Amino acid sequence: MDIKQIQDLIRFVSKSGVNEVAIEQKDFKITIKTTGEPTVVHATIPAPVTAAPAALAPAAPVAAAPAADDTSNYITVKSPMIGTFYRSASPDKPLFVNVGDEVTSGTVVCIIEAMKLFNEIESEVSGRIVKILVDNASPVEYDQPLFLVEPV
Repeated sequence: MDIKQIQDLIRFVSKSGVNEVAIEQKDFKITIKTTGEPTVVHATIPAPVTAAPAALAPAAPVAAAPAADDTSNYITVKSPMIGTFYRSASPDKPLFVNVGDEVTSGTVVCIIEAMKLFNEIESEVSGRIVKILVDNASPVEYDQPLFLVEPV
């Protein structure tokens, strides 16, 4: 499903008076909910599996290896889209998660605003938030790391 189809679907849902629509395909899931407030879209897009690119430069010095090992046991929650990262639903609402919070699969960890739509981003893993890698109200790119989670 491309962005044009999603936009058409959102327009259709908002005009039809339906409160919620969910579409699930092999590698894509979208839920559109309408209320008196702005439309909220939940989208789950699995991260593409790619082979590691061949090294184009000489290998890094051995001294850099221990720094990489520090985060090797953590799982990275990445942005499924381009947009603006928000840690809470609005400035007067509590933060979705903080460092040290336990999350389960399906827990909302942030919102990413894209094209005037506020997309709730859910954790796909269970664990404890170890680090938040993005500042509130900052722009994010597709596949950009947002959180480090220590699996439970």
